[in-house]
Amino acid sequence: MIFTSNFKIAGHLPQAVAISQGIPRGWQGKRYKPLAPPWNLVKLNDNARFIKLYKAQVLDRLDAAQALRDLGGDNVVLLCWEAPGEFCHRRVVAAWLQKELGLMVDEFNPKLKRHAAWLRELQERR
Repeated sequence: MIFTSNFKIAGHLPQAVAISQGIPRGWQGKRYKPLAPPWNLVKLNDNARFIKLYKAQVLDRLDAAQALRDLGGDNVVLLCWEAPGEFCHRRVVAAWLQKELGLMVDEFNPKLKRHAAWLRELQERR
């Protein structure tokens, strides 16, 4: 499964991959900078304009299947900073992956049974 989340909720998971420009101090996890929005977009206060420019400047230049391979396949949690429910580029990435590859990308919530079961299954594989 592929999820999105933020550093606070899922940054400790081995499947976590930062897709933001900035990362927490001391971050030792994986990073995938090709999905990070340029700083000029991060500073925009217009969500519709951000989406349009992010698609044009970032997503339209990437191959979704290759990006998924680069991320490590289908057991990954894409991270940035914003709290669940706040506007964030990770949900734009989720919509892009759904459109391009037919993948459902949920916001990770360890309190949901299905999400917790996924996490337990991965831990048992180790």
